[in-house]
Amino acid sequence: MDNGYLVLETGEVFPGKLIGSKEGAIGEVVFNTSMTGYQEIMSDPSYAGQIIVFCYPLIGNYGINPQDYEAESIYAKGVIMGEACHLPNHYSSEVAAPELLEKLNISGLSDVDTRELVKTIRRSGSVKGYITDSVKDFPTVKETENWVEYVSTSKVKNYPGKGPHIVLLDYGYKKSILEALLYADCQVTVVPYTTSLQELQALQPDGVLLSNGPGNPEVLKNHLPKIKNIAEKFPTLGICLGHQLLALAFGAITEKLLFGHRGGNHPVKDLATGKVFITSQNHSYNVKEESINHEIFSITYKNINDGTVEGLQHKHLPALSVQFHPEAHPGPQDTNFIFEKFLTIIHEKTGVMSYAI
Repeated sequence: MDNGYLVLETGEVFPGKLIGSKEGAIGEVVFNTSMTGYQEIMSDPSYAGQIIVFCYPLIGNYGINPQDYEAESIYAKGVIMGEACHLPNHYSSEVAAPELLEKLNISGLSDVDTRELVKTIRRSGSVKGYITDSVKDFPTVKETENWVEYVSTSKVKNYPGKGPHIVLLDYGYKKSILEALLYADCQVTVVPYTTSLQELQALQPDGVLLSNGPGNPEVLKNHLPKIKNIAEKFPTLGICLGHQLLALAFGAITEKLLFGHRGGNHPVKDLATGKVFITSQNHSYNVKEESINHEIFSITYKNINDGTVEGLQHKHLPALSVQFHPEAHPGPQDTNFIFEKFLTIIHEKTGVMSYAI
């Protein structure tokens, strides 16, 4: 393998070996603490425009299989690993992770001191990085503001079911969210994030799910009046970016975290019961607690590590949201009940029953 480097915009340089595409890549460098689930992580659309650093030292030992992709493509700009496995061993594996990166023309580095790299990101915050074959000045690149338009579907997709009809507003949804709804026998219609309120109403949903997705939620500020109207007309569940958009639509403010939450081991406390759940997360932004109107929202969950807001429940509308991923891939299945709660709200409002309840 050829020598390669990750050059940070702050000046630090991390050497390694080039894997995947040799063309190089520029993106925001973020780290994920999960011990497994590298295929699901790489294919999560919320990583669009970013370079993923895996904290776990060995990546790729069970290969890549056809079932575990979270999207039809990989939108991450690059991948950084401590050690890349080129000879995976698993009955369902079809390709090695480095080989997949090369096939999809995605740049990567292995043999990197990822521990030191993560410590650097924790000190300075998420910074832009440049995967390259030689140490050179950090290039000037035009910023892409709206990553959602790269990952959202361009057409309406229908999935049959006998339960409630859920419209999934696609900001970059993970396949596991769709699978959780289909498992509950919901009828699901996936629509582009640009779908108008009138077009959405014409679908006659029993409920609307605002999906996860990449980037700064404030980039979508022109969509906030539509999201507010949706929550006022239909039972609504927001997940990750969808949680942030729901909060923004009702006047809250979001801010960027120093290095975000990414991994399958983030502890979240249910403020009503005191119970702690281990959650899967992937986000750079959070809803500022002091900006939340407590006459409108109850805060339902908080992150134990840093006290940030992890969930909201509207006090007057059938609308709720969570910052974490209840569909739980990768990660444990502690919070699947969020979907059950959403479907119960739909049942109480519409009378339509789902398999989950």
